[in-house]
Amino acid sequence: MSLQPLFDAPWIIQAHAYAAVAAFLLGVVQLAAPKGTLPHKTIGVVWLILMTAIAVSSIFVRPSLYPGLPLVKWFSWIHLFTVMTVFGIVSGTMLLLKGGPSLKNHARPFISIFIGGLIVAGAFAFMPGRIMHQVAFGG
Repeated sequence: MSLQPLFDAPWIIQAHAYAAVAAFLLGVVQLAAPKGTLPHKTIGVVWLILMTAIAVSSIFVRPSLYPGLPLVKWFSWIHLFTVMTVFGIVSGTMLLLKGGPSLKNHARPFISIFIGGLIVAGAFAFMPGRIMHQVAFGG
């Protein structure tokens, strides 16, 4: 294992990866910790900011690897997770802001983007030929 491939990557990929690791760790804390407390709310806000940064930075990963790439080629099938993440952020936040009985339902979209946007999409980041594969397995 070597972090050098990540250190050699464009800054947007580094930011994307660091935000993803931080969001994953905070997400685990959120799932395990007591709900409704001030720490839960504070970590939740930080987690949402990180997830937004991950979604936005994901748009620029391919063009940072391939400068001059036409806009239509910036996106691949993995960007479906970007759309899902943005939808989850917006719908979960709307449930929080609505308050009342809706408040309890905010967990569903947030857990969905934790699983889909961090665990599933994160697993794809470790496929051969990708930077995180080089970090974890060398080559």
